[in-house]
Amino acid sequence: MNKINNIVTTAVLFLTFVGQGFSQTNPVIEVFPKGTVLHGNVNYANDTLQKHLLDIYLPQKVSGKIPLVVFVHGGGWLVNDKYADIGYMRKTVAEIVSKGFALASIDYRFATQAVFPAQIQDCNRAVSFLVDNADTYGFDKDRIAVMGFSAGGHLASLMGLSKNNDVTDFFVSKTTKAFDFKAVVDFYGPAELILFPGANDAKSPEALLIGAPPLDRPDLAKIASPVTYVDENDPPFLIVHGEKDDLVSLRQSHLLSSWLTAKGVENELIVVKDAPHFGEMFDVQEIRTKVLAFLQRHLQN
Repeated sequence: MNKINNIVTTAVLFLTFVGQGFSQTNPVIEVFPKGTVLHGNVNYANDTLQKHLLDIYLPQKVSGKIPLVVFVHGGGWLVNDKYADIGYMRKTVAEIVSKGFALASIDYRFATQAVFPAQIQDCNRAVSFLVDNADTYGFDKDRIAVMGFSAGGHLASLMGLSKNNDVTDFFVSKTTKAFDFKAVVDFYGPAELILFPGANDAKSPEALLIGAPPLDRPDLAKIASPVTYVDENDPPFLIVHGEKDDLVSLRQSHLLSSWLTAKGVENELIVVKDAPHFGEMFDVQEIRTKVLAFLQRHLQN
């Protein structure tokens, strides 16, 4: 899923931290509007794990507290990092920041490092850190959205849907839970693990995620599937999926949208004609306009 090995090809630039007096390497900073303020490689878990880092991108000139978009990368829960997906979504990412949103791109542990629920624990822990430090960075902790791609779309959906279910195992002990997501943008994320054609394969990404083939452990697959947590109190969703996605079936997003609709939750499913699993076809003006309008409606109005 989301085999992005050469997405980020931009030159490495250096940006001086605001008020921190040292230079920070970031391979995608040129994607962002000139003057974007970067806080890079911030550890959100008070440890030394490389996968517990995040990058914060702030608009140059803002007044008051600003809404926050949490960005969750894809990679089949096995590869990639917080720079992935930004490369081919460069226009969307740039416009998010230019329109006055903060963006925080987070890393999380791979399934080969720790099985589920480690990934959702990491994502929620990153948000807890951002909420705890909202005053430092100028976030409005009451206006947070989450956006994810492929495996990151799965995690973003899971974050948004499970938050009001208060799933203890999805949070690290003694971390902040005092936040809600006002909106979720899900790009081609899996919604139901048992729907995967490889659900009986012990070497499939979804099996590696939960530690067993989903068909052998439907109980674990259910816990890790976003559709499990759909209810009438969930935040609005914008779901985007490629018509010709051969890694995550369009049926996954169709199922999620149908469950949201059945529960009366605002949602829209955009099917991108002829589009594969990921790529620049998702960064076109028509989709970008929809994404920005959705975020503005739920975070800025």
